[in-house]
Amino acid sequence: MPGSSNGSVTRSTLRQQIADALRDEVLAGRLQPGQEFTVKEIAEQYGVSATPVREALVDLSAQGLLEADQHRGFHVHEYSLDDFRGMIEARSLVTDGMFQALDAGHRIFQELDEPRTAAAVAGVRRRGEEAQRAAVAGDLTVLIGYDLRFWRELSVLFGNPYLADFLHRLRVQTWVCTVQHLRRLTDLRGSLWSGHPEVADALYRRDTATARKLLTAYNGHYLTLIEGLTAD
Repeated sequence: MPGSSNGSVTRSTLRQQIADALRDEVLAGRLQPGQEFTVKEIAEQYGVSATPVREALVDLSAQGLLEADQHRGFHVHEYSLDDFRGMIEARSLVTDGMFQALDAGHRIFQELDEPRTAAAVAGVRRRGEEAQRAAVAGDLTVLIGYDLRFWRELSVLFGNPYLADFLHRLRVQTWVCTVQHLRRLTDLRGSLWSGHPEVADALYRRDTATARKLLTAYNGHYLTLIEGLTAD
């Protein structure tokens, strides 16, 4: 029935909106690692019923951002430095697989001159430019948003939604893991990686060797930065 369908869509949309809002709260540092809350508290905060909130919290738990506390509610997952190292390794394996596919003649390279693909690549580069500006300015919140969009849109070009979803989840987890440490710095200008446009340009030139070098430098820089902050 149309009424049932609309109700289902509305609830599903609300569920996603709540999940997105809570994820943004974690990435903004307003929900701290280990911080506890209940379904009732979140429902009251957003002025909605408990059902979509519970579903959203379960979704975020499945993504590794929250943990369920039996009979008590949920809390923000607390990641360790070893978790971060594992995420960097996993991300590297995924992106290296992407580059190997390009080296083997993935259709992206064959379609770069087509208007639709060229427009999509140009869109990815624009996200990279915005990420670069935010990194140079030390605006972590804006950087996170554009970094996630950059990699999401880049991975979507490969035409494999599982790859895109997996890499996006990894990158969200990485930011959740590190944002608590990065926000301890009062001035992030010059501390954040800003090579997104260079990666996009290298891939557009079919230069995966340069793209690999850029990401290796990025991961090394990021790891050194977080290791230093967690040692303080």
